[in-house]
Amino acid sequence: MTRRLISSGGPWEDVVGYSRAVRVGDSVFVAGTTSAEPDGAIFGGDDGYLQAKRCFEIIERALHQAGAGMRHVVRTRMFVTDIRRWEEFSKAHGEVFRDIKPAATMVQVSALMAPGMLIEIEVDAVVDD
Repeated sequence: MTRRLISSGGPWEDVVGYSRAVRVGDSVFVAGTTSAEPDGAIFGGDDGYLQAKRCFEIIERALHQAGAGMRHVVRTRMFVTDIRRWEEFSKAHGEVFRDIKPAATMVQVSALMAPGMLIEIEVDAVVDD
């Protein structure tokens, strides 16, 4: 099977050795995605909803580059630094996936890669059409 790598051009991809997304066959795997801008600034400040919404915009772009869309997402994983703010993160998730309803997980972690990051999201998709 062909392995197709999708890059965001972000500064951490070469340092860590990862791709924004990888497509193998009909499956697409999108790496943990934060709201970090190319210059490292955190989009959305201390607003969990805005950070999550930005994550999904970046994820959607990666899926599109891999020949998929949000409708193909079958699983989401949300890593958050404060689970008490679950409603902020869930609002953004619900706006994207209200009708798609992928399997979803949200877990609290002690920290993410940079201070100010509140959420990191990864998704798996299956292109079935």
